[in-house]
Amino acid sequence: MTKTQHTLPENPPSGGWGGLVNAHLHTPFSFSAFENIDDALDRAVAENVKVVGINDFYTTEGYQEWSDGCRKRNLYPLFNIELISLNEADQRAGLRVNDPGNPGRTYISGKGLAYPFRLAEPFATQLANVRNEANKQVEAMCEKLNEILAGQNAGFSLDIDWIKENLTKGSIRERHLAKALRLKVYEKCNNNETCIQNLLKDLFGGKELKSSVENLAGVENEIRANMLKAGGAAFVPETADAFLPVQTVCEIILAAGGIPTYPFLADDANGNYTDFEDDLERVAKQLTERGFHSVEFITTRNDVKLLEKYAAYLHEQGFVVTLGSEHNSPMMEPIELFARNSTPLSEKLMQINYEGACVIAAHQHLVAQGLSGYVDENGNADRTKREEFAKLGDELIRNTVK
Repeated sequence: MTKTQHTLPENPPSGGWGGLVNAHLHTPFSFSAFENIDDALDRAVAENVKVVGINDFYTTEGYQEWSDGCRKRNLYPLFNIELISLNEADQRAGLRVNDPGNPGRTYISGKGLAYPFRLAEPFATQLANVRNEANKQVEAMCEKLNEILAGQNAGFSLDIDWIKENLTKGSIRERHLAKALRLKVYEKCNNNETCIQNLLKDLFGGKELKSSVENLAGVENEIRANMLKAGGAAFVPETADAFLPVQTVCEIILAAGGIPTYPFLADDANGNYTDFEDDLERVAKQLTERGFHSVEFITTRNDVKLLEKYAAYLHEQGFVVTLGSEHNSPMMEPIELFARNSTPLSEKLMQINYEGACVIAAHQHLVAQGLSGYVDENGNADRTKREEFAKLGDELIRNTVK
């Protein structure tokens, strides 16, 4: 992979500086490839990424550490959050939105939340309750894993309290269980390759391990896919309380000062799209009707040409468009953004991304002072002011990172 050298253009956003922006990064406060926040930010510095957006599931607990770490490194922080919602009408219609396996389920990000974070009632309780429900589901899967381990006479079990204390920052995800199980299997087998393969084969119901035992991320992904996802022996479906309606999630984001943002899944490896996303003109219209003025893409998922097609059209329609890498898996990837197959982003994509980051930077700067940002408290936006916000954000970013 060739490392692209970036320089600060004289006249962004039109000059493009998006190669130095990653607006969607998960940290260990939900689940992440990074060891800790310092690891994430040190990697950003090493790769010359200057604008970094924390984007954890259900929590803002990492904001202060993110802010402090960015300040020390002259990075510009974006304060974001991600939640999973449910559109019951889409579910009844069997419409796949941005979760390819679960009709109606809709991932939503909040961009540019006020920092220091604040959230009034009833929104604070709503967010806490849905986070607790998500944790309960993972705890129930841990119990099922222990039943399977006992049935296989594995000689060990998983301790949910140990997992919480050593592998999480409070928010428990199924990936934490996969990591904990991988650690215990390797410990039980004293890292013996044959033992690990045989034990996991038993736990997988006779299915062979495909990854090399040295490929820790690959092994954890197989544990998750074979045991913890739908159809797996330890899978526990979420209760209805685990999902808030799309409108409620947007209300929480707005109450926290953020911009409700639709994360596109976009094209898969075969060039296919979900039912909701497969018609570009229609989805742009429907997102506007649903109150979204901001969208984002996780670039490693997508073909660079199809990514540019979608991002450019949405940008032309007045949306704020940002790009990120997520890093919400055990696999460590570059923080500098690339499309599928490590393809460099086009200049157009980098320009669009930088402008989007500038708008978010300006928005969060204003709402932190109690002023109205790019969207108001009701979620309304005047898209004709996008360039004005981009100019303010550009100034804020330049003053921080140069």
